[in-house]
Amino acid sequence: MSMIRNAAVLVLLGALSACATPYREGVVEHPATPLDQYRAEVSPRPEEVRLAVHARGVSAAQADALSALVHGWRMSEGGVIRLQAPTGGPDASATYRMGESVRAYLVSQGVPGSAIELVGYAAQGEAGAPFVVGYTRYEAKVPNCGESWENLSGTWTNRTSANFGCAVTANLAAQIANPADLLGPRPEDPADATRRMEVLERYREGELTATRADDQARGTVSQVVR
Repeated sequence: MSMIRNAAVLVLLGALSACATPYREGVVEHPATPLDQYRAEVSPRPEEVRLAVHARGVSAAQADALSALVHGWRMSEGGVIRLQAPTGGPDASATYRMGESVRAYLVSQGVPGSAIELVGYAAQGEAGAPFVVGYTRYEAKVPNCGESWENLSGTWTNRTSANFGCAVTANLAAQIANPADLLGPRPEDPADATRRMEVLERYREGELTATRADDQARGTVSQVVR
């Protein structure tokens, strides 16, 4: 009877120790394959600049700050740039002219008008409330590898090591240009209906549907002049 009781105590202690196992960030609890033991955690991070409202529009210093913002937006392949205009704070006409000036400057820097969104936020009567310009970028958190090691020569269980795949995931997270790509595939571009109809017409006529090869695109080995 005492042996059964001792066994029950051991099972209970084992269960409690399993529950007390610390969570390791980036480690997949039930990976589909050994290569999926780790994944890079992707999180959004807002990139913003706060501009003082000027009735004359964007100042020289603000133009430099907006240029740096557009450069980061372009490098991170950002989505929508949001202009947040204060309402119920600075002069409404000055805020309006500031918004038009900021938008015009962003367009002059190559930002499409469709990628600019203007919204308002409550300034709570603060006369010096800023005009906020920003976008959302994503960053990948590299998993911590090598925190603990086991005997790699003990392979009698035919199981992979706890750190297997961590270095590959860490390298991928550190090198990828746009971490948002880790969240899912990008949307496809719209189909070219004109090209599709041309290909179908050629197919019906029994003609070659491929694009004609350009003579300049043909690779030829040049003769060595001796």
